[in-house]
Amino acid sequence: MTSPSIKRRTAVLALAVAAAGSMAGSALAQQPVTLRLHQMLPPQATIPARALTPWAEKVEAESGGRIKVQLFHAMQLGGAPPQLFDQARDGVVDLTWTVLGYTPGRFNKAEVFELPFMSGSAEASSRAFQEYVEQFAADEFRSVKLIAVHTHGPGLFHTKNPVTGLESLRGMKIRGGSRIINNMLTKLGATPVGMPVPAVTEALSKGVIDGTTIPWEVTPALKVSELVKNHTTFAGTTGLYTQTFAFSMNRNAYDRLPADLKKVIDDNSGIETAAMFGRAMDEGDKAGRAIAVKAGNNIVALDVAETQRWRRTAATVETDWVAEMKGKNIDGAKLAAEARALIAKHSR
Repeated sequence: MTSPSIKRRTAVLALAVAAAGSMAGSALAQQPVTLRLHQMLPPQATIPARALTPWAEKVEAESGGRIKVQLFHAMQLGGAPPQLFDQARDGVVDLTWTVLGYTPGRFNKAEVFELPFMSGSAEASSRAFQEYVEQFAADEFRSVKLIAVHTHGPGLFHTKNPVTGLESLRGMKIRGGSRIINNMLTKLGATPVGMPVPAVTEALSKGVIDGTTIPWEVTPALKVSELVKNHTTFAGTTGLYTQTFAFSMNRNAYDRLPADLKKVIDDNSGIETAAMFGRAMDEGDKAGRAIAVKAGNNIVALDVAETQRWRRTAATVETDWVAEMKGKNIDGAKLAAEARALIAKHSR
């Protein structure tokens, strides 16, 4: 028979073991977590400098230093830009920022924001895009913890020879950043050359392309205003096109965090984070344009009548996209209408 004193000693020992386990678990929960963030552009480019780095600093501060974010720029950890989304999904790294159009046919519903003359201000369209994805395209991002999506500002041409109208574009080899943009370039009479944005500098310098479609904000990092001297903009509040981006986290990396650190990530995800990325793009556009102006480059501003010609010609891109989505049992016309309504809502 077990004596009362032995029972008491056993109970005390069990409590001590439990307390030690609890303290160890608490200590483990307090240990800092290091998250590796991988992206394609040099550190001085707009998004790394004005969005990803501030985001990392904010997360570190709000976690009391328990989350450390290591930034790896310009594909330092290997792979190619089209692989970035899967690097986050598969846990190769913890966080990635990338262009959705680099993986054609994968983000079908998200593509609607790339349609010609869809949006203007990056902040407004980024808010709209985040809300749109949450309502209509969340399934396309279920394999990751989505931090935010966003767009860039008005897309335009940067070319060796000036583009002063539709006719002058014909036959030019122009870089496009997604299949939607490449289809648009074809409709407009150019010869599209698809490539990720980091390849633009070399392609221009070697004559592989005659020009590129990118927003103003990325021109300084790519030295575009040094390599070409002509830039063509469009009348109105919307740009020729935009591209879409995703800032994503590995799902398991997020799930492993204790509840309070998950809250830090959650507090730095969603529409306000999307807006912050969009604002960075808008500010970057101003800086990029100012560099071209200071260099004395030729900035062609197409008037309303000429812009309308481009709109009419490019409209068939949307017709093509809607027909393609119908074949995938997606109501593309409805999604385009929803996207425009959200852009209008956030542009007021």
